[in-house]
Amino acid sequence: MLKNIQEWTLVFTIIGFITIVGNWIGYNIMPTQAIPGMLLLILMSIIGLALGEILPFKIPAIVYISIIAIVASIPGVPGSDYVVKWTSEVNLLALTTPILAYAGVAIGRSWADFAKLGWRSLIVGTLVLFGTYLGSAVIAEIILRVQGVI
Repeated sequence: MLKNIQEWTLVFTIIGFITIVGNWIGYNIMPTQAIPGMLLLILMSIIGLALGEILPFKIPAIVYISIIAIVASIPGVPGSDYVVKWTSEVNLLALTTPILAYAGVAIGRSWADFAKLGWRSLIVGTLVLFGTYLGSAVIAEIILRVQGVI
């Protein structure tokens, strides 16, 4: 169990760091503003995962995480104002990028296998994502111009 908590903490710390940087670059929210909310999200996630391991019920950990987050943010619960204030500084879209990246790597089941791919695969992956983004932007521009929106 301790090994799992250490692994979860490491993964969540990496995701949290990337999220805070993305939050700063993409949404102009200073890291000092987002750190309390990110730490709170990490803490709630680790507690929910631990409950999923400890409790005898066969319920996915996301249920425990959701219940913890919902209860912590209910008006009237002590500290809920801080929970809402701090977590509102973490943009949801800034969270999705590192989580989806981790999910993609987790599908392969091994960071070691990912590391073996080398730096070339990182460049290719980045170019693919960049090309997809540019392609989507070009298509959106064309459609919006045809419709007369812009």
